[in-house]
Amino acid sequence: MSQTAQTTGRPRRAPTMADVAKVAGVSHQTVSRVLSNHPNVRDTTRAEVLRAIEQLGYRRNSSARALVTRRTLTLGVVACNPTLFGPASTLFGLEEAARDEGYMASAVTLRRYTAKALEEAIDHLSDWGVEGIVVIVPHREAVAALAELRLPFPVVTVEGGHSLPIAGVSVDQELGARLVTGHLLNAGHRTVWHVAGPRDWLEAEARVKGWRETLEEAGAEVPPPLVGDWTPLSGYRAGQELAGRVAAGAARRNSGDVTAVFVANDQMALGVLRAFREAGLSVPGQVAIAGFDDIPEAEFFAPPLTTVRQDFAAVGQASIRLLVNRLESDGGSGPAGQDADDGVERVVIEPRLIVRRSSTSL
Repeated sequence: MSQTAQTTGRPRRAPTMADVAKVAGVSHQTVSRVLSNHPNVRDTTRAEVLRAIEQLGYRRNSSARALVTRRTLTLGVVACNPTLFGPASTLFGLEEAARDEGYMASAVTLRRYTAKALEEAIDHLSDWGVEGIVVIVPHREAVAALAELRLPFPVVTVEGGHSLPIAGVSVDQELGARLVTGHLLNAGHRTVWHVAGPRDWLEAEARVKGWRETLEEAGAEVPPPLVGDWTPLSGYRAGQELAGRVAAGAARRNSGDVTAVFVANDQMALGVLRAFREAGLSVPGQVAIAGFDDIPEAEFFAPPLTTVRQDFAAVGQASIRLLVNRLESDGGSGPAGQDADDGVERVVIEPRLIVRRSSTSL
């Protein structure tokens, strides 16, 4: 121990990544790429960085083990809008599934998906030495941003549609909408109105498609959908408009009557229920209502809400399994999101219709 350390009692400062970069004569990002085993680093540069790491005795979390084993057993997750039930539940399912597979999950949440924000999130996860990432891409902006990037490790998408040449997992949103719309038609309603989610969300788009096609196949009128933003407030405003149509339809007794409503998520359905209650409408006596998601509170709504259950645990398990399979087959250093020549692997999870009293007099 040096005299300074003995005199002051201060421990020697642990070397940082910046110290490594200075000694090796490279950038901080280059050190990060070496630590995460990025393929686009020259052998001579990699050797200089590793020599500096050894010289300084630098250690950061699992990076020391990664230098020897090439494994950190850490997976990354990029998510947006994590305050909403669907993205939050998906993120939780991914973290649980990663632990079950013996991995840790490091998550980055974004307010908006842009190419720059996504690239920064991936760089951050690369700094932490993740072996691969799952990107939750719920809307078109996210798909466009991801399509612009060349990714340094295996990637799996969740709810990314089928426009990206990247392995992915999704819930069959269209099937869920067909199940709930068919249920309402089978209950004797001449048509089903729809309160849709935001237009740029892939899930909302698929639910509209399933609802519309089910009505068309049944020869039923297709009313103009009302568009919300997933919040109870937007559902409440849509419910006020629908309640006005109910009153007008009751006066005219024509085909414009509103007797059944499919709402694109349970939180908006809660707003619709309140608007109907304030208008003095009986549910399901005058209007039947169904939602989507089966949030934990749905069975405690007044009345309990018919809805479509998404298996977020299954989504997490399938996504992590796809990613781990790619890591094992590629040795953890495969191409940037491209699967083998025999096609892109996708897993589709079927949803389940949960019937409660909001749509039928059980």
